[in-house]
Amino acid sequence: MKVENRTFIVSGGSSGLGAATVQDLLARNAYVSILDRSPPPEELKSSSRVRYFAVDIREVDQINKGVEGTVEWTKETSAPLGGVVNCAGVAVAAKIIDSHNEPHSLDLWDFAIAVNLTGTFNLTRLALKHLVKVAPEEGPDGERGVIIFVASAAAYEGQPGQTAYAATKGGIRSMTLPMARDLARHGVRVVTIAPGVFDSSMTANFSPKARKSLENEGIIYPRRFGQPYEFAGTVRWILDTPYINGETIRLSGAGRLPGKL
Repeated sequence: MKVENRTFIVSGGSSGLGAATVQDLLARNAYVSILDRSPPPEELKSSSRVRYFAVDIREVDQINKGVEGTVEWTKETSAPLGGVVNCAGVAVAAKIIDSHNEPHSLDLWDFAIAVNLTGTFNLTRLALKHLVKVAPEEGPDGERGVIIFVASAAAYEGQPGQTAYAATKGGIRSMTLPMARDLARHGVRVVTIAPGVFDSSMTANFSPKARKSLENEGIIYPRRFGQPYEFAGTVRWILDTPYINGETIRLSGAGRLPGKL
């Protein structure tokens, strides 16, 4: 699809993989609406092609306000909505039964589901109300836009302590195809990226031992953590390739998460 002078909503766009995606979209003359709890860095926030909305992805009213504000902005810029990149997410860790034989915290489970799964679903459904009304592109495909989800390697092989996290990312992976089928009549594609281990705020606190274990045992080649620009490049490829639809794409250096670190 054409990216130039289209508007994309990027949740979690103030840092990490989301910020890299924002930067790449701006380099292609797109407009970007950032929905995040924290404001983006000044170099992004000061751009005339960026609009920031303070949003807690757990709060439906805040999401709706961000979406409606974005749609109003598109009327000012004449840059119609082009899609959503759902980068907002949290990493949580807890054994189903801990070392004191206590069960997994229900509050932690609810938090992970609220942010990673329900938040992604709510932003997507509220944005789609407007995206399906956008004029289709010229050509035989008549594409209107793209929804991009972010799952994880944990959707396939979660590690000990990742029951809640893996459940949220597996849920995202599982809703990709049925949503793509739902939206086919509207000319909207749905694609999920499942990153392996990336340099991000989620992995910044890994111990040297854990990092070395992942690099030596979990990643095949290149034997390093993924970089945000590689995630952004994958988003770019998805937007540019209309035949990519209903799929979950692993971005992992052929790696598989080991059973334990």
